[in-house]
Amino acid sequence: METGIQELQLAGFLLGDNLFAVDIMRIKEIVIPQKLAGFPLQNSSLDGMINLRGQVIPVMNLRARFGMPPRPGGPGKLMIVSVAGRQVALAVDDLDEVVTVPVRDLTPPPDMIEGVGAEFLVAVCLCNERLYLVLDIDSLFTPSGRHYQGQIQEEVLHGDA
Repeated sequence: METGIQELQLAGFLLGDNLFAVDIMRIKEIVIPQKLAGFPLQNSSLDGMINLRGQVIPVMNLRARFGMPPRPGGPGKLMIVSVAGRQVALAVDDLDEVVTVPVRDLTPPPDMIEGVGAEFLVAVCLCNERLYLVLDIDSLFTPSGRHYQGQIQEEVLHGDA
């Protein structure tokens, strides 16, 4: 008898022409962009911080993290996600649908894939005749195999890069 997860619900979102998805269980909520409280950062994908019902949450710009040009008009939505027990807002262009995908339909990304965010992919899947690039949220905080969640925490707490 198989007791593992059979299906996964993925929340789709857009960055430019790219359709990404994350496990919906990692998303706490979706909010519209609001005024950011900035802090001096150099070479960082953190745009600043928001105050969400009294909780200060850092905002990671996924376009900057993936080396994409800024979106005209700024981010379209903020996805509040849980990373290592902390909440982080991921700035994305727009939201797409939530899809339910059989786990067997998730395939590893091709070895030779390059481009926007390829190093952050955990899987790809075809659903409703659309190709979703499934992100590993935790890897967004891992440059070159080194976890730097602490570095981002230092930037948020102390305002230095």
